[in-house]
Amino acid sequence: MPIQIDRRSFLAGSAGLVALHPFSVQAATNQVHLRLMETTDLHVHVFPYDYYADKPRDTVGLARTASLIKDIRAEASNSLLLDNGDFLQGNPMGDYIAYERGMKEGDMHPVIAAMNTLGFEASTLGNHEFNYGLDFLMKSLAGANYPVVCANIATKIGASPRDDKTLLPPYVMIERELTDGAGNSHPIKIGLIGFVPPQVMNWDRRHLEGNVQARDILQAARAYVPEMKEKGADIIIALSHSGIGSAQESDGMENASVPLAAVEGIDAIMTGHSHLVFPSSKYADFAAVDADKGTIHGKPATMGGFWGSHLGLIDLMLERDAGGWRVVGHASEARPISKRNEDRSYTALVGDDAAVLAAVATEHDETLAYIRRAVGKTDAPLHSYFALVADDPSVQIVSIAQQWYISEMLKGTEYASLPILSAAAPFKAGGRGGPEYYTDVPKGDVAIKHVADLYLYPNTARAVLVTGAQVKDWLERSAGMFNQVEVGKQDQLLLNPSFPSYNYDVIDGVTYQIDLSQPSKFGPKGEPGDASASRIVNLMFDGKPIDPEAQFIIATNNYRASGGGKFPGAMGDTIVFEGPDTNRDVIVRYIVEKGTISPRADANWSFAPLPGTSVLFDTGPKAVDYVDSVEGVKIAPAGDGPDGFARFKIEL
Repeated sequence: MPIQIDRRSFLAGSAGLVALHPFSVQAATNQVHLRLMETTDLHVHVFPYDYYADKPRDTVGLARTASLIKDIRAEASNSLLLDNGDFLQGNPMGDYIAYERGMKEGDMHPVIAAMNTLGFEASTLGNHEFNYGLDFLMKSLAGANYPVVCANIATKIGASPRDDKTLLPPYVMIERELTDGAGNSHPIKIGLIGFVPPQVMNWDRRHLEGNVQARDILQAARAYVPEMKEKGADIIIALSHSGIGSAQESDGMENASVPLAAVEGIDAIMTGHSHLVFPSSKYADFAAVDADKGTIHGKPATMGGFWGSHLGLIDLMLERDAGGWRVVGHASEARPISKRNEDRSYTALVGDDAAVLAAVATEHDETLAYIRRAVGKTDAPLHSYFALVADDPSVQIVSIAQQWYISEMLKGTEYASLPILSAAAPFKAGGRGGPEYYTDVPKGDVAIKHVADLYLYPNTARAVLVTGAQVKDWLERSAGMFNQVEVGKQDQLLLNPSFPSYNYDVIDGVTYQIDLSQPSKFGPKGEPGDASASRIVNLMFDGKPIDPEAQFIIATNNYRASGGGKFPGAMGDTIVFEGPDTNRDVIVRYIVEKGTISPRADANWSFAPLPGTSVLFDTGPKAVDYVDSVEGVKIAPAGDGPDGFARFKIEL
């Protein structure tokens, strides 16, 4: 039985090796130490740069991960560098290549050029590889100096997986000479097989339907792994662009890496797709997973974060006897390129690799020019100065884009006929950020970097299934933003300073009013308040009072859908769609698709009238430029607020 090896020391068993330094492992005669290195979910992040914010960033970039790769190669006589998919799309450089420059026959995609520079041995496909269509994908892969494999996507499905005509080779056999502890060379045949979530057929239906079909990951693995053994594979490594999820197998699993690791013949498994790190405490309670030892079903596994944030690493001690090669020891880790400090800042742990930067320098400069010029237009200003007190254009555009995206994604599913609402919150709305911490994009050209102003976080799109009653309580939770006011009293402070703006969701697709005279049903952190309270009044769908029993889809983000903010109907158990795209990418795609956007607030929500009552709130001084255009509420300047803010008054 293979021994489990602590990541801080590397021990081999029967041969009597002593504990060794993890970066200079020794092996006995007929034993070889093989280091498997994994990148995953790079999403075209080569430079350590945030193209949305238009500034350098120490937490991302293959150019930084490359420094780890060089160090790790220097620590071992034998190593393989592998990629686990989602390399072709995911930031403005990817969009620039796809939408602007294009890929002609013979062109080199910049992320492929960077990977060639580092000498990758193999890669598999991720779901995002299909985002720009099959023609773009195949032209991009043509430049790779390494094989790209995928076992469960076929241009023609056969009676069994082995009869499929796969889009790419399902696996590859790499023959190597490995050096043992005595300095002797030994031949070995390493099998590499790749998998992608079959959900690509939904996520990229417009590109894939009628062109390819997807098989279940486990079905494909159980067919091809024995074939690889038949063809002489000494060890088999699974490149699973699939997350670490349930140990319980189900047909068509998206996150299938746990049951995949149990497939006989697989010796080690690279995971990804989830944008998480393994080994880590995140997976402490997962069945069949040992988050301390870095194993799944006892086999070594890793997941190297995303955007180059980590390098996944598996150390294998292999021993050769008359029966061939076998794994006698292993260790797993994920090495970061940066560390987070107590003040939430980051410190880089490695520098840039000059050769990798040089490989994409031209495209980096071209991408900078791309993000700084218009990709569309807005025929109304996009600002968030009044986002907490009135229906707002900066929230509206996010909401519209989410609704558009989820509508497309749910076509052909069991949820396609349900009404789609959309929930969005203002992120830049003053508060602790200060009087200049607001979105402010003028009418006219919209550049990609403006999207960071509209959507600060790299959340991913989600859809949840809720009832009409949960829609109301979702809005009741949001309405905790406001202090309770006394009817007939003037100049009361409106906003609760302990309530963060990112938890103030506006839901589009319904109309409603907020009665500020009522107490809040929920506290600032989502804790129960007055259970009998009802601030949300006149809640209507399609011009009629909402049916508490009716079903709705709400387009939102992964944070909210998974319980972030503790919103009724969004506690992680109502998710019906997990999008592969970030909300920021959704907004960019929507703007590109529409050309000119019209993000005018439609005043679908307002405060309920309270005669003789007024409230005060503070916002950025530049708000005065837009005060006359706010729909659904009467707002007037009321002098200076504290700390550089401007004060405004609302007559209810």
